[in-house]
Order: sequence, then C-alpha cells, then structure tokens
Amino acid sequence: MKLASVRLIARDVRGLVAFYETVTGRKAEWLAPVFAEIVTTGASLAIGSEETVALFQEGSAEAGANRTSIIELQVEDLDAEFARLKTLDLVHAPKLLPWGNRTFQLRDPEGNLVSLYMPATDAAKARFGSRF
Repeated sequence: MKLASVRLIARDVRGLVAFYETVTGRKAEWLAPVFAEIVTTGASLAIGSEETVALFQEGSAEAGANRTSIIELQVEDLDAEFARLKTLDLVHAPKLLPWGNRTFQLRDPEGNLVSLYMPATDAAKARFGSRF
C-alpha cells in the first residue's frame, strides 16, 4: 500500500490552492474547476470544493471543520522556509521537538495545521535518511 494523497475540502478552493502553491513552491494541476492537485515527491495534496463531497456521500466531509490532522512537509532548510513564509498565519516559530525534528507551524486559510520540518538530531536524520 502507498499513501497517494491527502485531500482537503475547501470553501474557497482557489484561495487554498494559492496558499499551498506558495508554501510548496509548486503549481497545482487543475483536474476540474472544483478540484486541483499539488504533486510532491512523497504524495499529492488534493484540494476539492465542498461540491465534490456530494460525489462521495453528502455531509461526509465539511470544509474548515478539522482540528485533528497536521499536514507535514519535510524541507531542506527550515530557516529559509521560515523567513519566506513567516508572514502567513503563523502558529509557532521554529522549535526542536522531543523526537528530533525542528519545525514551525502555520494555519492554512481553511484552518488546517501545516507543519514544515527538518530532521535535526542524528537519530532523526538516520530515521528519515536523505529524502532530497
């Protein structure tokens, strides 16, 4: 099994896509007027409008309602990314976590938590290896 994508449901699809294009530095591929994907090395970030929920099961997902997930993006240079993105909706500045990652977090326009991180300790670096 392979994690292929994480999908976010958005009230403002264009606004959310623009946010993630800024954060990832990648252009989205619009597969339909209500659905876009940003493809990264590990998986894709899919963004769909509230209209797309009806294609699955009406009411099964709700834009802006999730407070349990964190979208994590591994980066090469955390300080450079922080300098570039710190004017967005910052949750916290760079800090070292107990499991060895250095991270800062943002909140996207729909309220989702976004963590940019890099392995900082030897153990964390060994766990992740070279992904770039």
